Amino acid sequence: MMKKPAVIIAGPTAVGKTKLSIEIAKSLDGEIVSADSMQIYRYMDIGTAKPSLSERQGIPHHMIDILDPEQEFSVAEYQKMALSIIDDIHRRNKLPIIVGGTGLYIKSLLYPMNFTDAYQDVEYRKKLQDMAEKKGKDYLHQKLKEIDPITAARLHPNDVKRVIRALEVYYLSGKPMSHYVQNLKDMDFRYNVAMIGLTMDRAKLYERINRRVDAMIEAGLLDEVKDLLDRGYTRDMISMQGLGYKEIIDYYQGKLSLEEAVQILKRETRRYAKRQLTWFRAQKGIKWINMDEFNSEEELVDYAISCIKKKLNFI
Repeated sequence: MMKKPAVIIAGPTAVGKTKLSIEIAKSLDGEIVSADSMQIYRYMDIGTAKPSLSERQGIPHHMIDILDPEQEFSVAEYQKMALSIIDDIHRRNKLPIIVGGTGLYIKSLLYPMNFTDAYQDVEYRKKLQDMAEKKGKDYLHQKLKEIDPITAARLHPNDVKRVIRALEVYYLSGKPMSHYVQNLKDMDFRYNVAMIGLTMDRAKLYERINRRVDAMIEAGLLDEVKDLLDRGYTRDMISMQGLGYKEIIDYYQGKLSLEEAVQILKRETRRYAKRQLTWFRAQKGIKWINMDEFNSEEELVDYAISCIKKKLNFI
């Protein structure tokens, strides 16, 4: 059976994925499926660099604004919803274009990864929450390190909800969470996929990140965070621990000056971009495009489209 086509546009934050993906969608009759773990939240637009309606240029964007900030969301839920959307895009003879920098979201769509062995145990979860309150977040993280060092290395001790989920998965299935995201090297892709990875000179990327943070402040990031706090959302929610939110909350709580908050946000975003590049460079099948090698945006778009057409055998 012929695999259905899909395009993936990956790469670090601020490299230019959104702009390129919209041009590709316009040219190849595509619809965009976001693979960004922060753009799923409503009311969080500036700090997540969510494309505005005018920037989307009429191209349908899926998996954006689907949750309120207090709602929890797992990779398994992302996978289920996004696969259903991709099926619908295929049924309408459109091309799904998966765009984002959240590596695990992309992998969940690329590979037939099974997240269904472990369900939920409310009682056990409550027990772990009590344990975190009494003995501390580090104690819980240490417990995870003992049974699943790979997942423990990926999760910060402050990310209590995900640490608890990883412990719960092991408790219910007898398998570490890392079992579900490993052993992918020999797996076939779910789709006939053209994968584009965007990169550029590191110093240039870091400069773009710095400018983007400044632009976010100018666009009203402080008001956006204040609005979220006024709505009752708190720093311990996973959504509010995202880049651009926790730093500004610390400013509002008097822990940082505005200048310090902005500098930390720039630094942490640069570090995040570095981690993203490391993650994607380990992914097989990516056609890397160095954006510095093109004289114009049109040239870049034309080249990316030609690579996609060749890979997918489009005429």
